[in-house]
Amino acid sequence: MPKLLCCGLSYTAGAWVPALSAQGWRLAASVRSPEKAAAVEGQGITPEPLDATGRLPERALEGVTHLLVSAPPGAQGDPILPSLAEADAGALKSLAWIGYLSTTGVYGDHGGGWVTEETPVSPASERGRRRVQAERGWAAFGLAAGVAVQVFRLPGIYGPGRSQIEALREGTARRIKKPGQFFSRIHVEDIAGALSAAIARPGPGVFNLCDDEPAPPDEVVAYAAGLLGVTAPPEEPFETAQTTLSEMARSFYAESKRVSNAKAKRDLGWCPRYPTYREGLSAIARGT
Repeated sequence: MPKLLCCGLSYTAGAWVPALSAQGWRLAASVRSPEKAAAVEGQGITPEPLDATGRLPERALEGVTHLLVSAPPGAQGDPILPSLAEADAGALKSLAWIGYLSTTGVYGDHGGGWVTEETPVSPASERGRRRVQAERGWAAFGLAAGVAVQVFRLPGIYGPGRSQIEALREGTARRIKKPGQFFSRIHVEDIAGALSAAIARPGPGVFNLCDDEPAPPDEVVAYAAGLLGVTAPPEEPFETAQTTLSEMARSFYAESKRVSNAKAKRDLGWCPRYPTYREGLSAIARGT
């Protein structure tokens, strides 16, 4: 049976592995601590500890047919790529597919306009610039090694446990209004569905994964409040709210764009189960 190694068992990767487990796949994940190893093993996934330098040991690659990379790049670049670039060819002989989870932040700000995979990257943040370099590094590795590399650019990810539904219930939701601001988003289960579609069509390429309707974030909060039958938080003008936002939150509001998913639908045969935030939030509110 095929074997998937997750480099970074993220929220997204965690939503995908149950489907593969049900199909009999062998599953492994890189880990950095004994505590994480125990948690991963408890999910029926083989832990693969990184070595003292943060590298993935060559033995962890043996028998791996599919590799999903969600570990973010740091100041020194992608943390996983050097392990593969320096590995003996024999350790990679089974590898047929690499999926790299990137971000739509590589496009930068487009003033609310649409972007596609053909839009030139123009990251406005250091985080985005690192992602561009990581994408290029993985694509170059795949070309040299003869392995299909698919890059998935993700916008805001939400799902059970991580949505405006929980934020409202916990009293932490804010309805910040910035005229002309558009975000794209995607339900985590739709990312899992896209990854399953992608490994069935493993041609190399870059794909935007998002739902069909980019929307202002304040509208999403208001809709979630309506689902719960609670009063939405008061509107906060961005000009005053930004002083209390985290650096990362401010960086999100610094970019406005609408992301197209047409290529993923066409080339991967993928269709989101939750085409807008309405369907996604409604399912979370129902607990389904």
